[in-house]
Order: sequence, then C-alpha cells, then structure tokens
Amino acid sequence: MSDPTTDATADATADATAEVTHTIAGGVAYLTLNRPEALNAITPAQRDRLISLLTEASADPSVRAVVLTGTGRGFCAGADLRGGGASAGEERVAGDVARVIRLGAQRLIAAVLDCEKPVIAAVNGTAAGLGAHLALACDLVLAAESARFIEVFVRRGLVPDGGGAYLLPRLIGPQRAKELMFFGDAVSAADAERLGLVNRVVPDEELEKTSREWAERLASGPTRALALTKQLVNASLESDRATAFAAEAAAQEINMTTEDAREGVASFVERRSAEYRGR
Repeated sequence: MSDPTTDATADATADATAEVTHTIAGGVAYLTLNRPEALNAITPAQRDRLISLLTEASADPSVRAVVLTGTGRGFCAGADLRGGGASAGEERVAGDVARVIRLGAQRLIAAVLDCEKPVIAAVNGTAAGLGAHLALACDLVLAAESARFIEVFVRRGLVPDGGGAYLLPRLIGPQRAKELMFFGDAVSAADAERLGLVNRVVPDEELEKTSREWAERLASGPTRALALTKQLVNASLESDRATAFAAEAAAQEINMTTEDAREGVASFVERRSAEYRGR
C-alpha cells in the first residue's frame, strides 16, 4: 500500500526512500513502513522513528488521526532478527533481554496505545510477531483480503513479546489467545474478522481508499473527546467499577472545557451539523 496523494498541507519532507515514510494530509498523519524487500521486518531504527512520529502526532494539534501501514506484500513481518542484538556466541548478562524488550518492542506498542489521536492500522499483507501486535494495538484495524496474522514466536521457540499476551486476551479471550500463541498458525483476514481481531476486511485495491476515508472522518471529529474516549476504553479492563466511573466523570469534566464540546451542544440545539476544530 502506498502513501495517499497529499494535499497542500502534506509534509513536504517525506522521503520515498526512507525506511519509514511520513506525510500529513487533511489532518491525518500517514506512517508507512518502507522495507518491502524484508516484508517490513522492523529494525531498531524504524522502531525508534515510529515511536518519535507517534509521539509527535500525539502532541501536534494539526494532526487529528493516524494511519499506519506498509509497502509491498507485508504490513510487518515482526522484528528484524538479523538487524542487531547478541550473536549466538556472545555472552549475555542477566537483565539484558528484559531491558531490550522493555525499551524496544514494549515501548513501540505503548506509543500506539498512548497516542492521543485515533490510530488506524491498514494491514496490507502479512502481520507476524511484533508486526501483528503493532496492528492489534491500533484503535481500529482494517485488513486487506490478502492480509494474515501470525503469532510466529512459538515457531522460533520464543515467548511472545510486544505486549501480545496483554493485547490478545483482551480482544478475543484467553482460550483463543492461547490457541493462536501455542500453535502459531497463520490466521486469514476473514478469520481474523470473525474472531474479532480486525474491524473490517476489504479488497486489496480498496484498502488505501477505505483507510483514508475512515481517517478523514476521525480527523473531522471532536479530537479531545476521541482522545479521552480512547483513554477510558483502554483503561476499562484494568479498572473496577468505581474507578471506571470516576475516570468517566473526570473525562466529562475535562471535555466540557473544550471548544468542540460547546460546538457539539450548540449544533444540536441549533439543528445543524457540527464543525469540530479539534480544540
């Protein structure tokens, strides 16, 4: 999937040869993994660039939604195991692996979950290992018919990382999560939709158009209300009722100070369409 055609507000510095391309158009930041020859297996440099771009999008008032996708046949084939790390004969010190995971894969997934703007994954092909978790951490997941999701860790004798054991049970329950993680079988886009891993499956040629339409719709919405809603939903499964209700009340209090909340109420009273500015 290629980046969409950009308008006058697009980031003019986008470099088609970069390993992560970045454009902004119509209030949407488009982040594209760009190593098609490696099915977009993610390097440490790409990971850090994605974290930086997600952090920037979160803080930038001109960005009101994010689309994350890949070029070529793969969305992301996981971490690039050939791109660094200890070699087979290199001695590790206790704590090294945990530190790498914490500062690497987990930090990337947290950047998606903590982004204050809605993040859409447009899964254009294989999403395996960390790549699958990167997609599933997004707020909405669109999948091309050719996409597939693979919990590849067990095939390599590894424990899932990148928050997989946190994300999957919350999406499909513990037994289904264990089935995917224990066997490591590829899950087709259609089966992923049936299981509840993705929101919608579309023909490959319609993925870019649909993701752009969804993102532009989100970008025209009440941005702070969406951020607070995301926060509430993400925290809900760790909260008891009293905590969740208190967080909801606090979010309402904060949101009612925004221009968009006032516009929403005014448009209802005046029987017209709301025009949200993301403020």
